[in-house]
Amino acid sequence: MTAGARNYAIVTAAYWGFTLTDGALRMLVLLHFFRLGYSPFTLAFLFLLYEAAGIVANLIGGWLAARYGITRMLAVGLTTQIAGFLLLSGLSPDWTAAASVAWVVMAQGICGVAKDLTKTASKSAIKVAEAAARSEDAEGRLFRWVAWFTGSKNAMKGVGFFLGGLLLEALGFRGALWAMAAMLALILLGVVTALPAMMGKAKASQSARELFAKNRAVNLLALARVALFGARDVWFVVGVPVFLYAAGWTFTMVGTFLALWTIGYGLVQAAAPALIRRSADGLSSEVPAARLWSLALAAIPFAIAALLASGLGLRPDLVLVAGLSLFGCAFAVNASLHSYLILAYAGSEKSAEDIGFYYAANALGRFLGTLLSGLLYQWGGLQACLLGSGLMLAACVVATFALPQPIRDRRAWEAV
Repeated sequence: MTAGARNYAIVTAAYWGFTLTDGALRMLVLLHFFRLGYSPFTLAFLFLLYEAAGIVANLIGGWLAARYGITRMLAVGLTTQIAGFLLLSGLSPDWTAAASVAWVVMAQGICGVAKDLTKTASKSAIKVAEAAARSEDAEGRLFRWVAWFTGSKNAMKGVGFFLGGLLLEALGFRGALWAMAAMLALILLGVVTALPAMMGKAKASQSARELFAKNRAVNLLALARVALFGARDVWFVVGVPVFLYAAGWTFTMVGTFLALWTIGYGLVQAAAPALIRRSADGLSSEVPAARLWSLALAAIPFAIAALLASGLGLRPDLVLVAGLSLFGCAFAVNASLHSYLILAYAGSEKSAEDIGFYYAANALGRFLGTLLSGLLYQWGGLQACLLGSGLMLAACVVATFALPQPIRDRRAWEAV
């Protein structure tokens, strides 16, 4: 195994462990506080700082990874997550509702910083590891590496949803958090001992203008990412679990379905390269594919909303499950294409900064989707969430069609 492939495997394994605990955390918080009687908007509010913190964390994380090395930032992300878990475990049942919400929001904000520091460092590490593999005469397979990393990560997140419900039942809220903190401590030890300390270190931007002045392709892709992930979370964060529970599903059924959906979504993401054919002249076909798949995805929320309002006597929960399954497949391919394109568009010298900027847009989309999920569901139920999702996906389509055409000469990307 080459050094590049070895580093890729280590980073992937570390991010698997992190994502497992991150998915479990979301389910722990959602189910624990829904059981305590919190409203849909309050549940969404618990995650707002978690998502908002990621916007800043990605921007700063990319700059710090370029300046101090990817390994160090990956270690900082893991350490921050451990701190967030321990802080959240200090929540007391004797506190008032306002104090409890404030404490959870603060702890979630720390975990949001941890998540996006870790994500930016991990995705940047793939860029560096793939380049190292090419320099060692190994065949570079950037799209496959990105797709497998992202897809397997999301499958692990689905397992985390299931783990969160299981730990909540078996160990309770505090015990579950302590167990996950201990698991991350072991992963942290492996990262700092197995990865090169200065991996990915480069000359960082010297001004805010330089940090934000990305090329046109990165800016457009970031805009598409905001709309794409906002469109998912506007109905997935609060609308889907609350709707299914209101339809008579138990907590276990809801958690299991969300876990299976996320695992399936991750598997489709990992398989995305097999669905994208190369063109006859050898040029990349990822941008045309992204346009096609974004169009297909945008139609799904509107179709589900129409079926729910049709009066055909269909069971609403089954319509939602079937529609969400189709949505997950199309969304997974779109997300995998985006994850590849940002690494293809990213400048070679400051790829960590470009990737951080892009994932700041990802966090902004999640923030907007989470906020709207609570507001729209409380205002107009699942139908309002679906319509909001469809409108955001229409914006994603517009941005995706404006992406530049693939270019054969990799150096020409720098001028785009």
